[in-house]
Formats: sequence, C-alpha cells, structure tokens
Amino acid sequence: MLYGKGLRPLALASAVTLTAAFALVFFYAPLDADQGFIQKIFYVHVPMAIVALLGFVAGGVMAVMHLRTGDRRWDMRSYVAIHLSLVLAVGVLITGAIWAKGSWGHWWVWDEPTLVSFLIVFLLYATYQPLRFSIEDPERQARYASVFAIVAGAFVPLNFLAVRMAESLAHPRVLSTTGGAMPGEMRLTFYLSLLGMALLFVTLWKYEMASKQTSMQLRALRRKLSGEEPPLSVGRSAAPRVTLPARPER
Repeated sequence: MLYGKGLRPLALASAVTLTAAFALVFFYAPLDADQGFIQKIFYVHVPMAIVALLGFVAGGVMAVMHLRTGDRRWDMRSYVAIHLSLVLAVGVLITGAIWAKGSWGHWWVWDEPTLVSFLIVFLLYATYQPLRFSIEDPERQARYASVFAIVAGAFVPLNFLAVRMAESLAHPRVLSTTGGAMPGEMRLTFYLSLLGMALLFVTLWKYEMASKQTSMQLRALRRKLSGEEPPLSVGRSAAPRVTLPARPER
C-alpha cells in the first residue's frame, strides 16, 4: 500500500477546512451568553477530543486485524493511530484546562466527569508505549500490544457515556438528535471544525505511515547494496518492526 498516494490533496483539504473552520469560529459563531469569548475554545477542544477517542478505537480495530491475519503491517497502523491519538489527547487536556480556568477559575475540576473520564482514558493509553518497550521480542511485542489496544478500546465509549450521564455539563450536547441548545451558527462551526480535525488526523496518519514505509525501504536497500543480512535483533524498541516482502528478481 502506497501511503503517500493522495497525500498532497488530502493535506490541502485539511488546511482549507481548518482555515474555514477557524474563520467561522472568530467571525461567524456568536459569543456564548454565559462564558463569552473563552467558549470559542470549544471548537478546538471538543473536536480534538472526539477525533482522539475515535483514533483509539481505530487502533483497536487495526489490532483486531493484526491478530486475525498475523500481518505485522496492521500492528504498525494501530501503533501510529494510537500514537497520534495520544498527541491529540495532550492537546485536549491542555485546552480543557485553559477552558476550565477561564470558565470556573480553576485549572482542573475533579467533580466534572467529562474531564476525569478523559484523563483516565489518556492515562490508560499512556502505558501503551512502556508496554511495547518492555518486550524485546518483536512477535510477542506486536501480539501483546494488539491485545492491549483491543481491551483499552473497549473503555473508550465510557467517556461518551460519562458526558451523557453527567449532571453538570460544561460542554453542550452537540451530538444529540436535536442538536442540543446550540444555535445553528454554532452547530455549523462545530461540524466544520470536527471535519477539519478528522481530515488532519487522517493526513498525519498517512504521512507518518508513508515516512515509516520509506525508512524501511531505505534500510532494506542499504542492506541489499552492502550485502548484509537483516539483523536478528536491533535492541529493545517500542516502535513496530516490519520486514518488507522481498521483491522478485527480474
């Protein structure tokens, strides 16, 4: 699979969508009656959280494919999806803390179930990299990491349930069938921001996969030109190790 194929138009679509979304945030979406300007961070914070959680779920689905097929490339795809979701999750926690400080006067509120449940999910996935690093054998590493990704992915819906069951909500229920209490301008801005964040995630995922694929091809080419055999062990590493299939001689 050529991950670099279609990457340029996808990156362009991401940039255009995010630019349009930010334009709507600052010049189209009305100010919140209670929170004022600080509420506009919602258009970054919530889409980022949704995409991060869906990325964790996608990593679990790819892990299922790895266990079913034994193809180590699915482990690589799952690894990249979880890695990017962790990066977005850090952004969610930072923007959430800024929003909490502006709205409640505190950087963190422990009785807000949305914040705490997301923090639990983040801390759970923060153990993913140490788990991989602790296992030196590549086969066992990929297998255990896939099991972890599947089990952890089952906890992700709990975050959405926590939002639904929360009594005190800082976040509007934008995903309800009625669209929540948000005006149409806010809903349009939110959905465009969500689309832009999703496109950004897919773009970064394809970019990192293309980068890793190119690096593996270059290493294989160097070994072939120098006549070296592939090393039996490259030391302990959290990154997946994938052996590219040999090309038939012409």
